[in-house]
Amino acid sequence: MAPSFENFQRRRLISSYFSVVLSIFLVLFLLGALGLFVIHSEKISNSFKEDIPMSVYFNDEANDTILKAFETKLKGSPFVKDFVFVSKEDAAKNNKDIVGEDFLEFLGMNPLPNSFDIHLKSEYVESSKIKQIESDIKTNEMVTEVIYDKKLVELANENIKKISFWILVISSVFGVISMLLINSSLRLSVYSNRFIIKTMQMVGATKSFIRKPFVWRSIRLGLIGSGLAIIALIALTFYVDGMFPKLGIAKDYLSMFIILGGVLAVGIIITWISTYVATTRFLNLRTDDLY
Repeated sequence: MAPSFENFQRRRLISSYFSVVLSIFLVLFLLGALGLFVIHSEKISNSFKEDIPMSVYFNDEANDTILKAFETKLKGSPFVKDFVFVSKEDAAKNNKDIVGEDFLEFLGMNPLPNSFDIHLKSEYVESSKIKQIESDIKTNEMVTEVIYDKKLVELANENIKKISFWILVISSVFGVISMLLINSSLRLSVYSNRFIIKTMQMVGATKSFIRKPFVWRSIRLGLIGSGLAIIALIALTFYVDGMFPKLGIAKDYLSMFIILGGVLAVGIIITWISTYVATTRFLNLRTDDLY
């Protein structure tokens, strides 16, 4: 009968440990993933802004010298991230690939102009700055038209500010919830040992002596949960980096160190504080209150 009871107690203890580690792992993983998103939110928004193209079209009188001079000007412009020259012939070929028909056959001429597709640096993708750039480009008499999605630029800047604000709010709320969940799991774990705590106290053990093994056990569980969360976060980082290599998330070692170090620190600190408070509470309870 005794071995059966001991096995039951052992299984219950393992189940309790497993639930605590699982809670710590899930909470810290979600918190770390949110932290990665917050840290790299500026990169994400900048990448989106820099993907908005500006097309500059030239009239047919613009010769190679004029086009080369404009290209040289773009290379020296602080607002240009990159650009591509699209010749009349390339534009016709691209149109043929999209439409599936060669319009040159029945038109007998190529009406498409030479153009430059420009991607601006993110800090210049704002309504006031991009209008100034547009005005500057239009001072060139050979430029017939400058086209970019004005509405998309406005929406990008407005929504990015809103999203950044709500991310900070959600992060704060989630951080509090995370601490409460881990604290609850650890308190339940200590609660299951409340009679052992009180028995040790009744036979003369000091509070610090009773508290110490519980605190160290919780810290070990916190380390295991944090370690699993760190492994999962590293895997997530490399997965996202493979999906969006332009962001260079996996190569941002400082951000990775901050997030992973933060996850480890939170796992240790919360488990230590929660267990310390929980054991102190049961140590201060009267025996009748344990029931």
